[in-house]
Amino acid sequence: MEIPSTHTVPLSWLYEAASPPIQYRTLTDVVSEPSRDLERLGALRDEILRYKEAVAIVRKQKDTGLWGGNLLAPSPSKAMGWKETGTVFQYRRLLELGWPADARPFRFADRFLFRLLSRDDDPTLLVEFQRAAKADPGLALWARGMGAQAAAAALARGAHQDDPRLRGAAHRVASDISMYLRSEVAQKPFKKAQGKTVLDPLAYPPTVFSIEMLAFMPAVQRERAGFLERLASYFSVPMPRREFYIQAGKKLLRPLFEILGDPLHADAQGHVDDVPFALYWLELLARLGIVRQVQSASRVLARLFSECSDQGIWSPAGLRAMPKSDNPAVAHYFPLEGPGKSPAQRQTDVTFRLALIAKHLGIPLNVI
Repeated sequence: MEIPSTHTVPLSWLYEAASPPIQYRTLTDVVSEPSRDLERLGALRDEILRYKEAVAIVRKQKDTGLWGGNLLAPSPSKAMGWKETGTVFQYRRLLELGWPADARPFRFADRFLFRLLSRDDDPTLLVEFQRAAKADPGLALWARGMGAQAAAAALARGAHQDDPRLRGAAHRVASDISMYLRSEVAQKPFKKAQGKTVLDPLAYPPTVFSIEMLAFMPAVQRERAGFLERLASYFSVPMPRREFYIQAGKKLLRPLFEILGDPLHADAQGHVDDVPFALYWLELLARLGIVRQVQSASRVLARLFSECSDQGIWSPAGLRAMPKSDNPAVAHYFPLEGPGKSPAQRQTDVTFRLALIAKHLGIPLNVI
């Protein structure tokens, strides 16, 4: 199978079957501007601003501009002390639901997120790790680094791709990852600590945050072409299957965001168990311009396209429920479909995402 040379976008079908955010995102992100129904676009814009899930997210934002009293929580977690979904995921969820990047909730949160990119050592910037980090400088160092990457991903996904503060942060992160990829540590990234296998504290692998940040910053991509080639090679190597932990000072944390190679786990025919994460990852690689350079990614994408009908509707054999993911990285991303029991709702998210990926790959689109 090969990635197709053209792709059909079933816009009329999405109008009938999909949630308002999917309809709106298809019009704004996939359909070319001259072909948009402006009256419908305006009505959908008003509808997503009243959309029940989005309104509920906005209401949960605190006076600090944060959500859930934390930064990194994809969902509640007793082990991590996360009672609610955190700021970086709620911020990006609103964007995925189609809210305009200059809306008040984003402006309110941006002040805090930009502080995370600075060298400000205010302990309140450690957010959920502030108390534990008082007696653990190593944990504080890890929390600042991961918090800065997460903030950069949110800001890049929003309206700040050309802000010099974000551009500076992006180049620093890219340089640190590039140095890691060329180091001996990348070949042997593990060591023993506290009787466990841990990621070497000297390792600086890509994370879902750093890759999403770069994916939404095309200007930085143009300036780091050699780095993108190294990333493509890195993502072509299978991820280690051994269990490991992240050593953050005295704490051992389960890895939630680190990427140590190809995360797709696809078989030879391009089948994957986790379709939502595969779509997220393929979209990032498409935005980076390297999806065709990563063999497994090309194989999975070709498989997903092959499962589309002549009308462009994703219609795999044996689909009995909406695809689900156990990967916390996609908590903000999938699904965009709302509640309901229509069989078509199992297909709308993937149908939209494949059209969006095709757009970023430069594949000619036939909108019907």
